[in-house]
This record gives sequence, structure tokens and C-alpha cells, in this order.
Amino acid sequence: MKILIIGNMGYVGPAVVRELSLTHPDAVLHGYDNAYFAHCLTGADVLPERYLARQYLGDVRQLPEGMLEGYTAVVQLAAISNDPMGSCFAEVTREVNQEASIRIARQAAREGVRQFVYASSCSIYGVASGEPRKETDSLSPMTAYAMSKIGTEEALADLPGDMVITNLRFATACGMSARLRLDLVLNDFVACALSQRKVTVLSDGTPWRPLIDVTDMARAIDWAVQREADNGGRVLSVNTGSNQRNHQVRDLAEAVAKAIPGTTVSINKDAAVDSRSYRVDFSHFERLAPGHQPQMTLRDSIHGLIVGLAKMNFADADFRNSSLMRLRVLQDHVDQGRVSESLEWTER
Repeated sequence: MKILIIGNMGYVGPAVVRELSLTHPDAVLHGYDNAYFAHCLTGADVLPERYLARQYLGDVRQLPEGMLEGYTAVVQLAAISNDPMGSCFAEVTREVNQEASIRIARQAAREGVRQFVYASSCSIYGVASGEPRKETDSLSPMTAYAMSKIGTEEALADLPGDMVITNLRFATACGMSARLRLDLVLNDFVACALSQRKVTVLSDGTPWRPLIDVTDMARAIDWAVQREADNGGRVLSVNTGSNQRNHQVRDLAEAVAKAIPGTTVSINKDAAVDSRSYRVDFSHFERLAPGHQPQMTLRDSIHGLIVGLAKMNFADADFRNSSLMRLRVLQDHVDQGRVSESLEWTER
């Protein structure tokens, strides 16, 4: 087995690389990344890329023709990865998350790749009251990020050939990583509790969020790189997470406060309605991948963050202005002239 992980130097990539290296010790693993966040290491004793046989550096919008030949599977993680970045870099979000992903999938099919795995998102359900959303339910993408995910899924559904395509509609990511992000709801709450002993919920606390730890995301990707067409169909879009990890935001805050003694919780009961609230039904994923189900509980994810942040000696109450926020890193690259407004590396 020979696998290329595109976007491996972000938040999720280190966990994916480690999982695949452990479960497939004889596999050849390569990475491809443009290295926006390569320097954002957090508590790692060694480089996550040490598990790779080779690391390529490059822009996914310019993946060389012929590069995918010989790979068994391609995992496409690369993305402008959250709503604030999507708002600031809307055109780049479409170029990277959608246009480049479609082009890479077509290239993979031409060059004989057997499995293509795309990291999609449950955010495509947008505002979704009522019963948990199933894969057959209507979609309501509210952001450039979510719209780019849907655009890619729709194009991949029409891709001809026999390449097995798996669109993993991930729940909201959380948990410790060798390249930690704190611009995610649970990670933010833990950082607030550790640095301020206070968690401030900007909404009224009622919105729903499904969560999945990065280690469980990696476990799902391990399943997808081996999936055969008779298990779910040649092209599959599947909600990826656990029914036990649909949480209301206020419950996340309370769980963090319970885990970190002395933490208070402040909820804005007069807040406007949050445009992102949805529960998700993960039963189809449970049926298709019984051996690769999420194992991390909410308590596990919180504990992992506490331990990881303690190892970093984290105590920054102003962390939202730090390199632990992906938008801050990108904006600093732009401000310093390292990348252009279209997020292409300059010669400086």
C-alpha cells in the first residue's frame, strides 16, 4: 500500500500520519503540504513527519501532473479550514477546498489511484432543527467553507471510472494535536479554563455541535483508504462521528468547568440565534465501519487537551491573538509579505 496524505502538516494530519503508520507498518506514506502551519508545533517531542517516507512541499492548486501515479490511496485533507478564514479568504477557500480537490480527484482517477478520501464536513447541514441529520436530508450550507465542501461532493459524485471515493462528513474536530488549533469550540473552552478559569459562551448555549477527536478522525480515514465499493457504494458521502457525541454548547462548557476546578461558566442568554446548530445521525457510519468507530469520549478529549496544554506550559489568556489561531497565522504571513493575498508563497 502506498498512500499520499495531502495537507498533512495541519491540525488533523499528524494524527492521520501516525495512525496509518501504526496500522499499516509496511505501507509507504508520503505527505504533500504547502507548509503554512509547519512551524505551529505544539508539545511535539519529534516532528510528526518522521513517520513519512517522503514529504513534498507544494500548493494543492499546482499539484504536478503525473505525481499521483503509483499511489494506492490519496487522502485530501488540505483546506482553508474554518468559517473565519473562509470569510477573509472566500475566493481562496473555493480554489483550495473545491476546485483543487476536484482537480486532484480527477487526476487520481486518471493515474490509477484505487481509493480517494475527501475530508468533508457536517457543517453542510447549517441550521437544522428537529431530528438529527441523515445523509439523505436536505443541506443548508451557511458559509464559504461549507459551500466549498458541498461543491466538491457534488462534483465527485459525477466522476466516472472505478476509483472508490469516500467523502467523510466529519463532525467538528477537537482534541490535542502536534499542531494544535484553539479556534475550535471545545479546544477554545479548555484554553479559556486553563488560562482564565472562566469559560464564556457567546451564544445562549443551546446550539448543537457534533464533535469528533482528531484521533478518531484518523481512525475513520484508515477505514476509508481500505474501503471497497461493495461497502457503501463506489462513491459514498457519510456522516463521520458518533451519536453519543452530539452536544449542546452549554454542556461542553460545563464539562470543561467540571474537569478544571475553579472554572466558572458565563452564558450569553440574550445572544442572537447561532447560525450553526445541528445534530447529526452517524448510524450509517456505524453500520459501514464497525471496526473503526470513535473511541474518544468527551471526557477523554478534554483530558487530552489539559495534559497537552500543560506540557506546553500554556497560560496565555490572550491566546486568540496567538499562532494557535489559524487565521492569525495566515494573516501574519500576508502582513509580512511571505504570502500574497491569494495565499501563494512569495519569493521573500
